Amino acid sequence: MSDYYDAFEMSPVPAAGPDTVPPEPFRGIYAMPAFATIPTSDLAASVDFWTRGLGFVDLFSIPGNVVHLRRWAFQDVLLVPAASDPAQAPAMSLTFACVLSQVDSVVEACRALRPDSVEGPRDTPWSTRDVTVITPENARIVFTAAKPFDPASQEARNLAAVGITPPGVGGGNDNEGHA
Repeated sequence: MSDYYDAFEMSPVPAAGPDTVPPEPFRGIYAMPAFATIPTSDLAASVDFWTRGLGFVDLFSIPGNVVHLRRWAFQDVLLVPAASDPAQAPAMSLTFACVLSQVDSVVEACRALRPDSVEGPRDTPWSTRDVTVITPENARIVFTAAKPFDPASQEARNLAAVGITPPGVGGGNDNEGHA
């Protein structure tokens, strides 16, 4: 991994830390570099879950055609009408960054709306805390929050083993300990 460089200025995701404050929902209009289109048999129920449970905002709607949801910049979801929802969630998931202080509130809000919708949180070998949520339309959504970087941790050793090191340690990158 020697052909990479620090480009964190492009991301709305703040550096991990104990007091990290999440960005506000981004309401600007831009050419979306990527987005998810999720069919739903009940637009109103889906919008309610995504906004109250997952913290998205209804950026705009074209009644009966599409609801454009967003959290931070580049976290866009288009809900579109469908005749029915899949019987179960697929193995594939869509992941959105959040900050550690949001993990518990997402879990609580989603469980209040749909008690069996949440798995986790769980810590990963790459230094994140993840929550998996199954939405009303059976989409598998993962919220992932970077944990503060501890250079003495197993997670740091896991990252170093694949060439990702914090500034000043070597390896040629300047990624502030983020993967």
